[in-house]
Amino acid sequence: MNNLLDKILSSPGGGRNPVLIEKAFNFAEKAHAGQKRLSGENYIIHPLFVSQFLADLGLDSSTITAGLLHDVLEDTNITLEQLKKEFGGDVAFLVEGVTKLRKITDVTNKNENAYKGDFNSLKKMFFATAEDIRVILIKLADKYHNMETLKFMSKPDQKRIAMETLEIYAPIAARLGMGRLKGQLEDLAFPFVYPKEYSWLLKKVKEKYTDRINYIERTKPIIKRCLKDAGVPIIDLHSRAKHYYSLYQKLERKEMELEKIHDLVAMRIVV
Repeated sequence: MNNLLDKILSSPGGGRNPVLIEKAFNFAEKAHAGQKRLSGENYIIHPLFVSQFLADLGLDSSTITAGLLHDVLEDTNITLEQLKKEFGGDVAFLVEGVTKLRKITDVTNKNENAYKGDFNSLKKMFFATAEDIRVILIKLADKYHNMETLKFMSKPDQKRIAMETLEIYAPIAARLGMGRLKGQLEDLAFPFVYPKEYSWLLKKVKEKYTDRINYIERTKPIIKRCLKDAGVPIIDLHSRAKHYYSLYQKLERKEMELEKIHDLVAMRIVV
């Protein structure tokens, strides 16, 4: 827990106002005292992770602080007035915004037929309700970490939440240009929404993934050396494996023939 807090405080945003962030951590820890996650962990681990995620994005100290406090209005006895008094209007505005977004999904979960299949309407409601883009970023961080406790839920809840992630949150991340997060959210949801397809894909590609990732890792130093010898300075060089859900979607377009997929792994070089 202290390691997470240290990482937050050492980030550019966290370093600008460490006093505010430490105050928010202590406030949230006290507010959530006695609460546990489905995994059995102390609840404070969740807001800490959300806050660290926001810090890693390079966001400002108000957003990082709101990440630590994002559940206090919904899950504790803390009021909006208390938040304003302790942390100022900007932080309170962000926390209230996240609470409003949560209420949208709560309403639709109680009345599943209201938005069944109409995920575009929900996405529009999200952007309309969130008056500040930082609210959506906090909500995406919240959703990402919550997906990790899906295995502790009932099967109907697993499928509902995973489908919501696949159809609402992953596309929102894509719309904001957060391709890596989109892929991560999709891969977390994939086994719960399409379990048979996920198992089939894993059997087909796991060995190929490992082979190709090993190959690309062996290739990196050779390419670096060749470019250096040629006098070409490298600004960035990184590789990635194709996300499982993205691969499955591509396979559907290629008649499920893996041999037709040529980009299981990729290397990007910026010069």
